[in-house]
Amino acid sequence: MRIAVAALALIAMPAMPAMSAIAAPAVAQAPATEVALRPAIDRPSTTFEGWGTALAWFANVTGGWPDADRERLADRLYGRDGLGWTIARYNIGGGNAEGTPPYLRPGAAVAGFWRQPVGITGRDWWRADDERLWDWSRDAGQRWWLDAIKARVDHPIFEAFSNSPPWFMTVSGRVSGATKATDENLRAGFERPFAAYLARVVEELQRRHGIVFRTLSPVNEPDTDYWYAANRQEGAHWGPARQAAMIDAADAALRARKLATVVAAPDETSSSRFLTDWAAYSPAIRARIGQLNVHSYGTVNQTGVRDAARAAGIRLWMSENDTPLGNDPEDFAGMASALAFAEHVVLDLKRLEPAAWVFWQAVEDLSARGGSAGSNWGLIKADLRADAGAAHPFHLTRKYWAMAQFSRYIRPGYRLIAVDDLDTAGALSPDGRTLALVHVNGGDRPRRLSVPAGWRSRMIVTDARRTAACTAGTIAPARSIVTLLLTRDGAGEGACTAS
Repeated sequence: MRIAVAALALIAMPAMPAMSAIAAPAVAQAPATEVALRPAIDRPSTTFEGWGTALAWFANVTGGWPDADRERLADRLYGRDGLGWTIARYNIGGGNAEGTPPYLRPGAAVAGFWRQPVGITGRDWWRADDERLWDWSRDAGQRWWLDAIKARVDHPIFEAFSNSPPWFMTVSGRVSGATKATDENLRAGFERPFAAYLARVVEELQRRHGIVFRTLSPVNEPDTDYWYAANRQEGAHWGPARQAAMIDAADAALRARKLATVVAAPDETSSSRFLTDWAAYSPAIRARIGQLNVHSYGTVNQTGVRDAARAAGIRLWMSENDTPLGNDPEDFAGMASALAFAEHVVLDLKRLEPAAWVFWQAVEDLSARGGSAGSNWGLIKADLRADAGAAHPFHLTRKYWAMAQFSRYIRPGYRLIAVDDLDTAGALSPDGRTLALVHVNGGDRPRRLSVPAGWRSRMIVTDARRTAACTAGTIAPARSIVTLLLTRDGAGEGACTAS
């Protein structure tokens, strides 16, 4: 089912006035399985900072849409009645040489902030201290989102990150990687020039947009074989030694400009690769890192990353993931990818215990084209190839509503708590009077969820028939994602409604 955005009712977040719960129509179901939820409220762990997304590549495109369309989209992600996100990762583009034939996927050609003077050739012309070689008009689409988020979020957290150096600092001359995927693409000795480029962009965008980048991540999924010249997105391979050199250079460049921004690293693709990188860093390099970032495309050794962060006393983010079910055809209303995604989020929260969980691309291109079945990457689907000035309808998928089950109720300042059920993640409000439990029932039988005594309970459900809807009782329907909001000691009732 395709859901037109204009026809969707807005959803109130917990801070809004209470509204009546709407019960779903009764349907015949198999007997419920009994599941006891025992949250360890006496042992809260990580203080959670929030949810968000990387802005590249979708923001590069949608920031240039007509005002009505892009404002409505920003409301859906960062507004009080949308997902209520508070975090954004801004991609500092490298940028291919002027005149390079287009080959990157829609939105992936994020412009760099350099200017090559007319008549100048080669790759050795750029200097960070020459103002003539900077162009601050670049990347208008993604930068629109910085302002849109600032207008919607009281205390946004911004991180800058890089996928590749500018083309003239690369070996291959392409921002998509070296000719061979396991070769490093930053030219020898260019760590400090690249760091100077990143730090100056951070400083300038902070000044121009009135924001603060708390962190800068100079490498992305570095020790992998993903990035090669013919690839369709920016990327660069970095072995652990080059990572360390880049971390050192980035920290020095930020300090030289007297910025409060600190380095985040290594933004590795999986926990096992993260641990390989981390083991190779010297104590001096580790001391230059202000935040540890890991992606969760591979989930082996996640508790090892958690332990490494705790031992180092450094904040840990799950800084990138999207998990559609493999070979699941594009389907805005389908539950298969939504359930797979929600289960992945639950396990990330339980095993990594991160301070934040950040989605990859909130908006993905409509992928079912020319007879292709497409995929369910993204939370929202739109035609990212359409003319910028045209109307831009977009489609909320069930994955969007799966995310709402988490981000509307596990809010910044809540503390993650252990729950002894594998399918349930939990978080406790700062005052200890509201407990949010998100449970994923991917099976074909309903589950009756029992909760600790002394708490009042409300349930929000997303399944094949409902999207983040208040529902009576504590029975999680088959193939559903439910959030139980438990309150006590006079805590407010909050609000939810059918969508």
